[in-house]
Amino acid sequence: MKVSVDTDKCCGAGTCVLVAPDVFDQGEDDGIVILLEETPGEELHAATREAASVCPAGAITVAE
Repeated sequence: MKVSVDTDKCCGAGTCVLVAPDVFDQGEDDGIVILLEETPGEELHAATREAASVCPAGAITVAE
């Protein structure tokens, strides 16, 4: 699995951080997504896929 984020699309909702805090974080000033793990371990795959699916801006892409 490889994860990428489009910070230009991110609206700072923070849903990704709530669902997968080991993979995503938010900037303190603007709330924009910060990718912590570009290639998360298998134990994080389900949460990472969920985070991508619930992102209101569609800013997270997961490639299997």
